[in-house]
This record gives sequence, C-alpha cells and structure tokens, in this order.
Amino acid sequence: MDPGEEDFPDPLESLPLLGENISHGYRGRWEELLEKGRKSFQRLTQYWMGHRWVREPKLGDTVVSYADGGGFRVGGTRVRFTKPVFHGIEFSRTGWVFSTIIEHGGVKLIHTSDLEGPIIEDYAQWLIDEKPDILILDGPTTYLLGYLLNMENLGRSLKNISRIVEEGDIGLIIYDHHLLRDPLFRERTKGIWGKVTTAAEYRGGEPLVLRAARGEFKGKRPP
Repeated sequence: MDPGEEDFPDPLESLPLLGENISHGYRGRWEELLEKGRKSFQRLTQYWMGHRWVREPKLGDTVVSYADGGGFRVGGTRVRFTKPVFHGIEFSRTGWVFSTIIEHGGVKLIHTSDLEGPIIEDYAQWLIDEKPDILILDGPTTYLLGYLLNMENLGRSLKNISRIVEEGDIGLIIYDHHLLRDPLFRERTKGIWGKVTTAAEYRGGEPLVLRAARGEFKGKRPP
C-alpha cells in the first residue's frame, strides 16, 4: 500500500530527560553521535516515503494488526504496547523495539524488551511513572563491553536502574536477557542487586551462564 505517513518527527523531541546522566567529558562526543544518528534517521524516512508499505494481513476472518502503540482486551486482561522505542542507545543501528504492558486483576506486569538497562533516561522515568507490580527488564549488554557498549552508556544504564529501584515502588524486578549472557554480570553491575533478581534465581535456580562458566555443561547441551 502507499506510505501512510508524510512526516516523521525527530524521535529525540519526545525525550526531554535525554542525556541527564551523560558526563561532562563525554558530552561533546555524545552530541556528535546524536547528530550522526539524526541524519541516518532522516535518510531512513526518505526511504520509507519512497517505497510501498506492507499492509496488515488478513488471514480468513482474522486481521493481523501491528502491535506498535496499540493494544487489546481479552476478558479481564488488558494488553498494551508502546510506540517504537530505541533498541538500547539513541538511533541504535539495531533498530526499534516496543515494550509490553499486561494488566489483570489489579496487577500490572511490564516486559521492556531490549532497552538495555534502560540506557535512555526517559525510559527509566516512564517505568517509574507506570508503577508496575512486576518488571521484567532487559539488562545492559555487558558481554559486548568495548564493542557495542561503552563505559559511559553502561554508567547511564546503572544510574537508571538504581532510580527505578529507589523510586519505582516495584514489588519484583527481574533483570535478564542480554545481561545474563555475561558470566561477569554481577561484577559489572554492582550496587543494584538485592531488590533485583534474575529469572533463574526467582525460580530457585542459578543462571545458566554461571553454570556454563564453571564447565558444568562441557561436552553436553545445556538444559
């Protein structure tokens, strides 16, 4: 179908807290990267406008809807999806993701998807404002430290999770996904454990990455 939008606003305009945790020494470099990302985004929007879009498919009597920014209700359960958000840092080359909010019986669960910490300050504020009872939060990609993650953005991520823990009044925070690919995840995220746990530990087990690092699965496939 023909393109459905004629104008795409700068995504940074909706992030008023952006960069609050950026150090003075890194700010110049950060602003350079933002401008580079903004230009890449503008080129991408020109591509979108010059090509036909994929129509939401219909399978028999069922219409498949894109989740971004939408939601639905089934019985007493309400499911919401955010609009596209950055996959980690601003203008990440790995694209966009959306978070999922599920509410049932007065309990709210949020699965953030790949916010990587979150790194971006406004996403941390959003989670605090949403006041979920359960938060399943994607941790920073510490196993890619020095490649796709630098120390500055790791620091931003840790400051943001600390704010969420201190101000969010959240009953259960599970830190998982990217973070649990690194056997040194605890050492690299000191100061946030206590009110935060992993999915394996919540179930009474131990993260597989720690068991693998000890050689427990040598010659065998992990469960």
